[in-house]
Amino acid sequence: MKLSLEALQVLDAIERNGSFAAAAAELHRVPSALTYQVQKLEQDLDVLLFDRRGHRAVLTAAGRELLKEGRNLLRAADELECRVRRLATGWEVELRIAVDASLPLDGLLALLDAFYREDGGTRLRLSREVLGGTWDALVDRRADLVIGAWGEAPAGGGYSARPLGEMEWVYAVAPHHPLAREPEPLQRETLLRHRAIAVGDTSRRLPPRTSGLHSGQDVLTVPDLETKLRAQIAGLGGGFLPRHVAQAALDAGQLVVKEVEEEKPGGTLYYAWRTGEAGKALKWFLKRLEQAETRRSLIGHRA
Repeated sequence: MKLSLEALQVLDAIERNGSFAAAAAELHRVPSALTYQVQKLEQDLDVLLFDRRGHRAVLTAAGRELLKEGRNLLRAADELECRVRRLATGWEVELRIAVDASLPLDGLLALLDAFYREDGGTRLRLSREVLGGTWDALVDRRADLVIGAWGEAPAGGGYSARPLGEMEWVYAVAPHHPLAREPEPLQRETLLRHRAIAVGDTSRRLPPRTSGLHSGQDVLTVPDLETKLRAQIAGLGGGFLPRHVAQAALDAGQLVVKEVEEEKPGGTLYYAWRTGEAGKALKWFLKRLEQAETRRSLIGHRA
């Protein structure tokens, strides 16, 4: 067989990371090894997988089709490996956890530390998602457990969800931003005249979601909360931030909180998992998440 799972993993890493060098760093290999493997695969299949005429390698139509179907094979291989391991020991080979980017890391890291003390041998793979990206990761089988999923679950079923808690949000702007001088509560018409800073939804298959934005408003979309915080401190726009993210800037006078007429549509955050697939590692996390103290720490609340 001319195709191998290793070659498909290389293609997947290159496409996701955008370059051979970044993919090599993720796979803990040197870029020349990835270049050789791709060239050998092209020779074996007698097709061109990457267009190398520009500054960066771009998948050809054949390469995109190979990667599309190849990802299905990679998922199937991962699931087979996990099923075999679960049958033998009850512990998953790998547990993939998607965590909403708004959650603080301290509580999550403490939970991971407690899990590693169990010494079950399960590898953990974390991803940070935004808005609908957590649900999307579960539906798309990129995650076995999601923590901090927002809003309504997508249609289709096949998973279970439990409340995690609610997060405190504040609308914040820099002291020199025009909105800082506007009377409160800020009206919708007032907000529409000013740029909003938003983190982009990370969904790949489900329709992307927005939160706290108004139709017709100018929006600067950024990749993560850290960039959003810095953009708001710089006065590039306003927007809602989790209280724990904004607090240091508020204390330092870099941001001020403004009351708004229409509060951020928040609601409850959830943790969720696919039903009928719980190995020992997933069961361990679900048992810990049943504890109110664990849920409070993950969301940044103190008992």
